[in-house]
Amino acid sequence: MSRPVTLFTGQWADLSIAELAPKVKEMGFDGVELACWGDHFDVQAALNEPDYIAKLWALLEANDLTCYAISNHLVGQAVCDKIDARHAAILSPAIYGDGEPEGVRKRAAEEMKDTARAARKFFDAKPGGAPERVVVNGFTGSSIWHLLYSFPPIVPGQIEAGFQDFADRWTPILDVFEAEDVYFALEVHPTEIAFDIASAATALEAINHHPRFGFNYDPSHLGYQGVDYVKFIRDFGAYIFHAHVKDAWWGHGNGDVGVFGGHTEFGDVRRYWDFRSPGRGDVNFEEVMVALNDVNYQGPLSIEWEDSRMDRFHGGAEACKFTRSLDFAPSNVAFDAAFDKEKQ
Repeated sequence: MSRPVTLFTGQWADLSIAELAPKVKEMGFDGVELACWGDHFDVQAALNEPDYIAKLWALLEANDLTCYAISNHLVGQAVCDKIDARHAAILSPAIYGDGEPEGVRKRAAEEMKDTARAARKFFDAKPGGAPERVVVNGFTGSSIWHLLYSFPPIVPGQIEAGFQDFADRWTPILDVFEAEDVYFALEVHPTEIAFDIASAATALEAINHHPRFGFNYDPSHLGYQGVDYVKFIRDFGAYIFHAHVKDAWWGHGNGDVGVFGGHTEFGDVRRYWDFRSPGRGDVNFEEVMVALNDVNYQGPLSIEWEDSRMDRFHGGAEACKFTRSLDFAPSNVAFDAAFDKEKQ
């Protein structure tokens, strides 16, 4: 069987989950990857309101949808970040509080622990049984992203200290994931502790290859950087816990803006790169699917839809159809086995 196709609800959080669910089904999806913002998945309600989880599953089932992962990118971002006014816009008042940076980071860390507990509770209640691997996708933040371009020159130990900060803050979180039998999948992405192949390898080393830490594979964030997004799959196949289908194009601007974005908005014609609806960008998804099969990735293909130039409902339906058309189950027999007389 080919893999289920789901929609990541993070970019649709202006709609309630009750409004969104029937539209997801109309677009052709099998299920959702629920974002922990808007009203799509409330971590504390899942832990503390007796009927919250049952009602959420009933809503999904009523729309013939299922779920394989939840995602808490916004809170995870605050665990390691240098906190500023931007975080007030993405965090709840309970987590942002008075904005004192260390307090924000500590509250965010506790919420990520609770996210693991809520995910376990939610998927244990899944009709038909929990998936083999319960996954929470998200971000980690980074205390050293601002050091990306090395001027003024970094001082000895600065980068190492950033990865140590990541390990110190995330290991206790991951230990809770371990206790709850849940996996955390970092979406490798600019502004995170891991944003390419080299930094992903260093992040794994920093946390001693913690068994609950892996990646949410997303080729769109690698391609425009010039990172080999197919090599990423082959290098980290055992650590890919979830996969996004998201497209981007690069080299289509007018020459005014480079890979750093020029402080321009998405959709600006000057941009060197931008996100596109799957199938309309420069990601070679045929190679992606072959590589995912080769590393035996069996999880969902979750569409993270972002395209400033297209109506999102048209784009969501088109992306779902595109993803189904390119996915295929791997063969369990060599194509040339028919020539073996002993097997005829």
